[in-house]
Order: sequence, then C-alpha cells, then structure tokens
Amino acid sequence: MKIALYALGSRGDIEPYIALGVGLARAGHDVRIVTHQNYGTMIKAHGLGFFSVRGDVQEAANSPEMKALLEKGNFIQITRHTSAMAAQAALQWAEDGLAGCQGVDLIVAGIGGLFSALALAEKLNVPLLQAYLIPFHPTAEFPGVLLPDAVGRLGGSFNRLSHQFTRQMIWQGAVSADRAARQQVLDLPTLPRMGVYKHPRLHGLPILYGISPAIIPKPADWGANIHMTGYWFVDPASAWTPPPSLIEFLDEKPKPLYVGFGSMSNRQPEQTADLVVRALEKSGQRAVLLSGWGGLHKTDLPDSVYMLESIPHGWLFPRVAAVVHHGGAGTSAAGFRAGVPTLITPFFADQPFWGNRAAALGVGLPPIPRKTLTVENLAHAFDRLANDQTMRTRAAALGERIRAEDGVTAAVRIIDSLEL
Repeated sequence: MKIALYALGSRGDIEPYIALGVGLARAGHDVRIVTHQNYGTMIKAHGLGFFSVRGDVQEAANSPEMKALLEKGNFIQITRHTSAMAAQAALQWAEDGLAGCQGVDLIVAGIGGLFSALALAEKLNVPLLQAYLIPFHPTAEFPGVLLPDAVGRLGGSFNRLSHQFTRQMIWQGAVSADRAARQQVLDLPTLPRMGVYKHPRLHGLPILYGISPAIIPKPADWGANIHMTGYWFVDPASAWTPPPSLIEFLDEKPKPLYVGFGSMSNRQPEQTADLVVRALEKSGQRAVLLSGWGGLHKTDLPDSVYMLESIPHGWLFPRVAAVVHHGGAGTSAAGFRAGVPTLITPFFADQPFWGNRAAALGVGLPPIPRKTLTVENLAHAFDRLANDQTMRTRAAALGERIRAEDGVTAAVRIIDSLEL
C-alpha cells in the first residue's frame, strides 16, 4: 500500500509516526510523512518519503506570544492562540496536504492534524486510520487528559463527560480553520458544529494507540476495534554519534540526571537555567542540561553541568540516573522505557497527565508545574530521584516490561490485515 502519515506538532509528536513509518516500510509499504518543513532532514535520514506543509512549528513555539502563554500554562488561552495560527495556515495546509496525499491508499493521523486528514481523506476518497499517542476516546476509568486529575474523584460518569468535553474543546478550536479549508481549497461540505466525531470515516477501521499497556491498561469500556499496541519508538539514525566529551561526562560519578523542557519555550531562559544549576549545587547532583526549543542557556556553567541543544532521548536516557522534563507524550515514553525515575514539570495540555501516571506507578515524583518550580523543591526532587531505591527498582522493572514490547510490529500487523 501507499500510505501517508499526516502528523503535525512538536518533535515528540512526530517521532512516533516516523517509527511507525519505518516499520511499515520494512513490511513493504510505500510510506510518506506529511508534516512541517523543519522535520524533513530527520524523516529522510530514516529513508521515508517526505512532503512538507508550510510553516515552521519551532519558530511558532518560540514567538513572544507563545512563550508568554506557555509560562502561564492556561490551556484555553494557548488553544485560542494556536487556533488563530491554524486558521491563518489552514489554506496552505490544505493545499500542501492535498499534494502530499495524492495517490495514496490510506491516510494515518492522530490528534495533530486529525481534522485536516479527515478532510483530505474525504476529498481523495481514501480510508483514514486513527493512530493516537494520548488517550482520546471516552472512558469511565480516568478523566480526559487535558483536565485536572482531580476530576477523576467524581466517578465514572464524570470521567466519560470529561472526555467528551475535551474532544469538543479541540474540535471547537479547529472548526473555523476546517471550514475555511473545506470551502476555499477542497470544495467540500462543512461539518456540523458539534458532530465531527460521528463522521463515517472515523468509524469502521481499527484504531491504534501507540501507548504501552504497562502505562495505561486498555480501558474495559473501549471496543475491540481499539488496540493498545505499545509505544512506537524511533531509534537514532545510524550516522549519529555522541560527542566524546559527553561520553566522558556520563562516565564520571555520580551518574548525572537529565534536565530538559523540550519544545516548551521560555521568556527567561537564563533564569530557568540558573534555577536548575542552583538546585543541582544544593543537592550535590550533576546533570546533562538540554537547551531545546526554549533556548536555555547560562554562561560559565560549572563542571557538574553538560549542556547540549538536542540529543536522541533513546540513546541518552538509559545512561542517566533520572529524567526531569516537561512531560510531552514522546519524552515521557522514552523516560519510562529507559527504566529510570521521572519528574515532570508540566506546562500545559497532557503533560500533567503523564506526570501523574509516573507518580501513580511509583516510578516518579508528583509533578511540579513549571510556574511553581523553585530551587528548594527542585533540589529536594533531584535528591530523591537519585537516591530513592524503591522508586529506582520500580522504574527499572517498568522499563524492562516496555522494552519487551514491540508496538511498531503490533501496529504494522493490524494495518497489514486491512482489506481496503
């Protein structure tokens, strides 16, 4: 089959689809990934086809407006801002997506790009297979991942309603952009204001979740057509090699922690880096500090800190004592697989959910939101992450379970079984 994986978002949102694409290509499928232009080099390094949609997601995340919103962590305000940006880009994305998906037999998409992919599947009259990285279907077992964990105390009925609310909130943020693309580019009828999830192309095919059942067991009230395959991990490209100075740093004692906030931008990177360095000094720990999209930087770093702009998590995380990060789904998955303790400092969206899962499983500390992070509470967290042997044992056992899974193979097997 010719398969288009339509994925929009940050690097952590894209990498699992690259892993799935590699697995599908190995199984003999002709695979292309349709995504933002700044991921082209990474996708081509894994031997996959690449079609770009205009716009640089990293540039958007580093805008002053987005940095200010991320610091506040208000999901509704962030959604309004990203919805406005999506509305401006909707016509370009429809044009580019239409070109990228021409001639395919199947389109695969998750939350990032779901509605665009649905419109393209309708226009090209091809099936759409849903493939998610975070829980998206209603269940009574836990609340919607974009809502506070405390909602779960209200019981099963409220949990189901919270998922419905989350799904509608995401759709309402996209409906204007979707209507513009359908009317002005794709010549399609617009969708109902409230009824998008009843669309026939969202029903009939299997639904995949690239999540380990060791992290979230499949809810009992999900149908047989929903499959929790296990995570989809992308391994570092064969051409990548670590700097020798990093190897030396990792070999020194005590084993360093990892600290990085991924694609979460920050208006005061010097201040954040200084907070981390002071907490390390107070706790007596060492760390690999990733600047990431937030551009964390600090001059005259002590010898106990090694700073990098980026590095494959799959290579680094098993080599550190613990991981401290923003809690994106992809970064959380890499930390769980590595079998080391986790602390998540969430900014917004599903990040608190993964932090709470780490704590509930006993493999991490309760999340500390970025806006409440201090030298004192971070230093205390560093000390516990490095020295809590019970937590370390649980994390190691969880990592072993996840490494024994093969989510990509399971997902490819399901796609191979489709009769299209």
